[in-house]
Amino acid sequence: MAEGLRFKVYGLGFMVIGGNMIYEAFCGEEEKFNSEITIKSLLLPAIATSIDALSVGVTFVFLRVKLFLSVLVIGVVTFLLSMLGVYIGNSFGSKWENK
Repeated sequence: MAEGLRFKVYGLGFMVIGGNMIYEAFCGEEEKFNSEITIKSLLLPAIATSIDALSVGVTFVFLRVKLFLSVLVIGVVTFLLSMLGVYIGNSFGSKWENK
């Protein structure tokens, strides 16, 4: 019973977050775009990414995963999705550049 309740609570949390994102997209005030990249703006995502990678590494150790295969699959998938993102970004950027 506790497992089912936990998933319901997680699902409710995700629904609230998603609903808030949709509300802000349509009813929220427009945010100003700042394209300046600073050390301060990169520090928090860098720390979050490092914590995420640390948790995955620790999980791999506990699950006794074959590291070479896991790293290879993660690397290939990350590379392919990054290339897809660059392609889509260039396509939309050149199409919508003057609009």
